[in-house]
Amino acid sequence: MQRSQVKFLYLNLGHFLDHLFMLIFASVAAFRLSSEWGISYAALIPYATPGFVAFGIGAILAGWIADKWSREGMIAIFFIGIGASSILVGMATNPFQIAASLTLVGLFAAIYHPVGLAMVVDGRNRTGIPLAINGIFGNLGVASAALLTGFLIDSVGWRSAFYAPGVISILIGISYIIFIKGDKHIATARPVSTDTGQNADTPLIPGNTLFRVFGVIFLTTAIGGLIFQSTTFALPRIFEERLVDIAGSATLLGWYTFLVFSVAAFAQLAIGYLVDHHSIRIVFAAVALFQAIFFFLMTQLNGIAALLVAIAFMLVVFGQIPINDVLVGRMARSEWRSRAYAIRYVVSFSVMASALPLIGWVHGNWGFSKLFEILAIAAMTIFAATFLLPNSDKILQSQISTTA
Repeated sequence: MQRSQVKFLYLNLGHFLDHLFMLIFASVAAFRLSSEWGISYAALIPYATPGFVAFGIGAILAGWIADKWSREGMIAIFFIGIGASSILVGMATNPFQIAASLTLVGLFAAIYHPVGLAMVVDGRNRTGIPLAINGIFGNLGVASAALLTGFLIDSVGWRSAFYAPGVISILIGISYIIFIKGDKHIATARPVSTDTGQNADTPLIPGNTLFRVFGVIFLTTAIGGLIFQSTTFALPRIFEERLVDIAGSATLLGWYTFLVFSVAAFAQLAIGYLVDHHSIRIVFAAVALFQAIFFFLMTQLNGIAALLVAIAFMLVVFGQIPINDVLVGRMARSEWRSRAYAIRYVVSFSVMASALPLIGWVHGNWGFSKLFEILAIAAMTIFAATFLLPNSDKILQSQISTTA
């Protein structure tokens, strides 16, 4: 295996662990902690909020340090830091210690997206498929959080759900440090061309077009963050309420959640191919429209029907992720790409943090049916925003040909 392939594997493992760690608590709270500590699910959710705030705010600093210092060094810090923080969560004895430890998890988790994604797209002409593969690993991390947590809760205890992946992440981090020490070609931001003021991988784009595209990116990123967080964080609890007839244990609930997330993860591969070969505007609009349809269908469903529609809406929720990442990768110069991704994910993760109190409030007052109605309206807003993108065939897709 070539060193570039090994590096890509490490980046994929990092994305897997990043989403795994951020959602362990969601399953712990839904499956065990609520009953063990005598605190309602709605009351437990806010303790995860500081971690998601750190997840968003920390991305700006992480992207800046990575561009100025070393992207590889930041990824090494990510592996070891997030693993150690997870172990601290497992040692917590009260909700405030949980909140403090989860904040550390979020701070180290913030490193991955601005740094790892910039490394994934660096030097590539077509970025849709690499970002999709990387996204699949991230979504499998989302899926595995519920599966791993449910299994460990039933067989060992909820604390082990934080200990085991924490130790594994630290070991991966140590092996990554050994790997990059043997790599004499540490990736750095490519210099700006003295002829055009732009990199070879970024064509000249009219300022008003650039502004409009980034406006769409940030608007849809914000709304997409609400949708992603609401579905991924709440799904274990949704299934506990709506799959009563077919899931009677934490392990089974974990398996059903894993099934939904893992099947849906591969939507990114199809979307990655489509955005590399077809109009991003059309693909984006279709994804958003299907989200709205499936959320409306989910409002009153239970049992097998709820499971099938959950797979359907997660397919298009996960499918949206590589679209904005591809747009950022094409629009941003290499030397500030980490910071561009950082801004995109600050927007996304800040909304994700605010989504947690919303989930608790909506669920506590009206239940998950109302939450799905809100998500359907949000998806229709994204659908409308996609028509603000310029003609993809003439502008966005043309960037591929200029770099090939």
